[in-house]
Amino acid sequence: MHHYFANRPTNEHKLMEISNILKGTTTVGIVVNDGVVLAADKRAVAGYYIAHKRVKKILKVDEKVMITTAGLVADAQALVNIVKNEIKYYKLANNVESVNVKTIASILSNILHAYKWYPFIVQLLVGGFDTRPRLFMLEVFGAVSEEKYAATGSGSPIAIGVIEENYREDMSIEKAVELAIRAVKSATRRDTATGEGIDIAIITSKGITEETVK
Repeated sequence: MHHYFANRPTNEHKLMEISNILKGTTTVGIVVNDGVVLAADKRAVAGYYIAHKRVKKILKVDEKVMITTAGLVADAQALVNIVKNEIKYYKLANNVESVNVKTIASILSNILHAYKWYPFIVQLLVGGFDTRPRLFMLEVFGAVSEEKYAATGSGSPIAIGVIEENYREDMSIEKAVELAIRAVKSATRRDTATGEGIDIAIITSKGITEETVK
């Protein structure tokens, strides 16, 4: 693992912010037989202030792998840049053209754990398709778990309830998209940190399709 942030300064406020990691954002991930659907709102907040209304919270890191981000925007952007470089290094070192989803989740987990004393204040979903659709959830210190569906951010308790009530693994991609949109929209009605439209990413064996809905 390259130590891109070996001289990263200590920020005593970061540990205090961990308890607030879920404040701001709603992102969801849903796995069905044919692929993975990721969805996220577009609002960025600073306390009670709406700082931005067009934030992209679903980011591509490989050909068929994307990450949803909740937490500090700067930390999320830094992590995405790091993992992209790690993926390039992994491909060159192992002479492969693609990296499976679990390996990418493990790389992110290792980065988060390595910086546990100077933590990145993020909560991530890693969704992608290698031999099958897969979804991994990562916590701030690097704990990682594979899920069939998951939600992060301040609106996650509302969103996950909607998904749990309606999820079926054999549902179509189209129905999974509808469910993801419904889950995030439900969060926007109750959570002031969620809003401004929804970005959708659909990942299948054919690649990635993205769209935005209001």
